[in-house]
Amino acid sequence: MLSHQTDYELRCEWGLHGVTILAPVSDALIIVDILSFSTAVDIAVARGASVLPYRWRDNSAEAFAASKGALLAAPRSAHGEYSLSPASLQSIPAQTALVLPSPNGSTLCLDTSGSMILTTCLRNSTAVAARARAFGPRIAVIPAGEQWSDGSLRPAIEDLIGAGAVLAELPGRLSPEAELAVAAFERFRHNLHDVLARCGSGRELLERGFVRDVELAAEYASSSSAPVLRGDRFVNEASA
Repeated sequence: MLSHQTDYELRCEWGLHGVTILAPVSDALIIVDILSFSTAVDIAVARGASVLPYRWRDNSAEAFAASKGALLAAPRSAHGEYSLSPASLQSIPAQTALVLPSPNGSTLCLDTSGSMILTTCLRNSTAVAARARAFGPRIAVIPAGEQWSDGSLRPAIEDLIGAGAVLAELPGRLSPEAELAVAAFERFRHNLHDVLARCGSGRELLERGFVRDVELAAEYASSSSAPVLRGDRFVNEASA
């Protein structure tokens, strides 16, 4: 039987299985998907927009967006439109509601129950930690990872580092899994752009021309937003 890490206030586990195990026994759950869901949400909500997570960008996403009176994010390759690319959201107007499909970050946010849901990136980890503390001492951090072609989890170093960034700001006893995340963050915190540019996910984005996305994702403590899932959407609760 897998451990729920209940001997510790601060927990960390990967992906959907981590959500399933830790959400019911935690006061707050923090989803980490650095490249790029969490970074995109940070930039959007910091500008006063709201973000509705959705699993896939398909016909059902179009219907969902229409039912909410929201915009549906374009494919990342559609330059000049709002998308999962964080750089595309730097000019998104306040009050915009954006449906943001993502097979990793969004999916994990939709499969949670029993705790408050936040999402964090390197840019806003300090602000998110401060907001999460208000929900209670038992906090689980979930690095999303990526998916292999067969749908299985591919642990992603950038998400482990991001998990460590927020865990390092939280009071409480760390599980060994959480300690490992903090150690990864401390190892790379002074060289974040280099590690994000060299890791598998970052190299893929660079090869596709999304240089600015990697730069934005590597900016540490540059944002004061605290995205909290309220109903069907993330809103900024940094000043709550």
